[in-house]
Amino acid sequence: MDYHETDPEFMKIIEHFTMEEGLKEPGQELPEETRYLAILATLLGCQGIEVYREMLPKALDSGLDPVMVKEMVYQGTDYLGLGRVMPFLAATNDILTARGVKLPLPAQATTDRKDRLEKGAEAQAEIFGEHMKEAWKAGHINRWLAANCFGDYYTRGGLDLRQREMITFCFLAAQGGCEPQLTAHARGNMNLGNDRDFLIRVVSQCLPYIGYPRSLNAVNCIGKA
Repeated sequence: MDYHETDPEFMKIIEHFTMEEGLKEPGQELPEETRYLAILATLLGCQGIEVYREMLPKALDSGLDPVMVKEMVYQGTDYLGLGRVMPFLAATNDILTARGVKLPLPAQATTDRKDRLEKGAEAQAEIFGEHMKEAWKAGHINRWLAANCFGDYYTRGGLDLRQREMITFCFLAAQGGCEPQLTAHARGNMNLGNDRDFLIRVVSQCLPYIGYPRSLNAVNCIGKA
């Protein structure tokens, strides 16, 4: 459907806000790679698959590496669940295949079943502090968090820890209802060098895709962090 034909006034508003006013607001700009990565993670978080299908080719045309895109989608499983991620993985594969990208992409795993818990706890400690090295002992879900969420995903190649914490921030902000975790991950971002001003820029660039309530909640969580 061509929304320019059916809804020309709406499209005029949307395109001005996303491509002019929002994109070019002084002091709120992001490097193109970072901006697209944040927006794609936000669309995953809010389940905006139609817009994701439109945005991903633009992101790839801008130079965003397919490995980065795949890693973003994979990591979404930890914060959104498999049921919400699989349609986006299918859409990503469809788009990459149509563009001639050979799948599977190069392997990015750096851990195995023997060291995933140890390496995951180390990643948690790097982000949140040394006390996290023992946090996995608090129960089986904490152990899974260290071994699976951080050991299986955060340790992978393709994205560095700062990028992984940024997309986590986007997943949490976009789905809403996760403000305690969003505050914690805002603090984790800051610990890695993604400071307050950077996170505000991320929220600003993602606001058109998640709306004002969740964006204002994210700004509030940044303030608390």
